[in-house]
Amino acid sequence: MQQMNKKDIQTALNERKGWQVWWRLLRPHTLTAAFVPVFVGTAYAGIEESVDFTLFFAMLLASILIQAATNMFNEYYDYVRGLDTEHSIGIGGAIVRDGIPPKKVLQLALSFFAVAILLGVYICIVTNWWIAVIGLISMAFGYLYTGGPYPIAYTPFGEIVSGLFMGTVIIGISYYIQTLQITGNIIYISIPVALLIGAILLANNIRDLDGDKESGRKTIAILLDHNGAVAFLTTLFLSAYALVFIYTLIDILPIWSLIVLFSVPKAAKAVKGFKQKGSPLQMLPAMKFTAQTNTIFGFLLGISLLLQLFIPVQW
Repeated sequence: MQQMNKKDIQTALNERKGWQVWWRLLRPHTLTAAFVPVFVGTAYAGIEESVDFTLFFAMLLASILIQAATNMFNEYYDYVRGLDTEHSIGIGGAIVRDGIPPKKVLQLALSFFAVAILLGVYICIVTNWWIAVIGLISMAFGYLYTGGPYPIAYTPFGEIVSGLFMGTVIIGISYYIQTLQITGNIIYISIPVALLIGAILLANNIRDLDGDKESGRKTIAILLDHNGAVAFLTTLFLSAYALVFIYTLIDILPIWSLIVLFSVPKAAKAVKGFKQKGSPLQMLPAMKFTAQTNTIFGFLLGISLLLQLFIPVQW
């Protein structure tokens, strides 16, 4: 198959110059993986306690900055290791296609981490300094995800690590800073969100499967091959919806939470798009549908908790 040049790829992806280069560097469609957990954890806390909105916004901004910085580390280290070229199809490209100096990307990522640390200090002063330990561990994994001698993103554990830290850990912290406690229920509720955050990475790895295989990566998508990886993605979607249904039956979540089913069409489009396979460029819409599934699912889950707060409903 003939390889597309840089200009053809930019045209196909509708990539524009100017401020949009910096916007793409943030990989905005992945930032919902930072917003959703904070929203869900805070909304669940709101059922039990009054919400401190200053803490909420500090946590939200810190999470978004850490996610954006992680994306930039990914951009930088994939370039340094020669995995990203001007022919690569993906959400990155600020370095290889837009010409942003690699060191500037790295410096921006570190500056985002620095601001996140300052926000974390404020959160710790108001709540508990143990949050600092958890936050620093999360930031370390954000860096090690693509940095360091053995990047997590190049192993079969990328989906697990991203789901754990961006899902369970952030939901737990968002709940804790409002209530100063951690309950079994908040851990349970975090699992469907963690599954869908892991699904975003899996979708990315399905799209990049052939290129990642050539570069020596050992992602889950490579180990399962295309059809197996799509089946696994389907399982993640089904598991997330099944858990929400079970939680409503055993009163961990309110009946309102079944509104997450409105996100099913996006998940179905993602699976259908990946089943058709095609080139990485042709699979981009399926990847976007996966990210949209997480966004809509998480937003509706948070809304359902707010609805239960104002309009309590039981089975």
